[in-house]
Amino acid sequence: MLAEKYLRDAMMPHIWCPGCGHGIIMQAVIKAIDKAGLDQDKTVIVSGIGCSSRASGYMNFDTLHTTHGRALAFATGVKMANPELNVIVLTGDGDALAIGGNHFIHACRRNIDITTIIFNNSIYGMTSGQYSPMTPHGHLATTAPHGNMDRNFDVCELAKAAGATYVARSTAYHAAGMADLIGKALANKGFSVVEAISQCPTYYGRRNKQGSAIDMLNWQKEHAVNVAAAARLKPEQLEGKFVIGELHSSSAPEFTEQYDQLVARLQGRE
Repeated sequence: MLAEKYLRDAMMPHIWCPGCGHGIIMQAVIKAIDKAGLDQDKTVIVSGIGCSSRASGYMNFDTLHTTHGRALAFATGVKMANPELNVIVLTGDGDALAIGGNHFIHACRRNIDITTIIFNNSIYGMTSGQYSPMTPHGHLATTAPHGNMDRNFDVCELAKAAGATYVARSTAYHAAGMADLIGKALANKGFSVVEAISQCPTYYGRRNKQGSAIDMLNWQKEHAVNVAAAARLKPEQLEGKFVIGELHSSSAPEFTEQYDQLVARLQGRE
């Protein structure tokens, strides 16, 4: 029933590779939207370029498939033009944090009411497996055949430091929990970020000898630590692990509301 309501049949079959985690993440987004009761006619899905960004074309909303790295810029324009709309950005690790990195930190800083889901598969999947800002140090990619020399971002720490008021992380393995976290992100009045760790068995997994898609999902299961459990562990016990769950929640003035107040003051409406 959710598929019939929220997906465009005419756009199927999808182009994602067998075993890709992006469909699981898209399903979590749809479940969160449905549970939140968002009006489809007042919800806009915006994406950039990349494997993850194909999701907007499959979803039955008003959607924008924009240029590389510019999803948040377009989404900001949509939200500023009509603050009553629910604006959701679906973007990849390269799209959001490489060419789109400057837009990302300033969207966090403004605390504009947009929910951003970062599909993090640690690679540029659509363009043949180049390394991204989320490719772990030492791991292989077509543009790093001897190992990536760069340190990868912790996107959740970056979002928090830049001013996002809701930050969470989940994985394709923890799909049910991801839907709950996306629901909380949608409810937050401000800029929300959910990092969704996904598997790419075709380019990232195969090159880095991580096995099948099932093996990669099991890796997520074995290396993820819930935020409550992590709080009880020593730093050395968290070595090689990553924390999932709600990582940050705060309140701050929302950008479109501040802008409306400024206009009202200048027009003498206050």
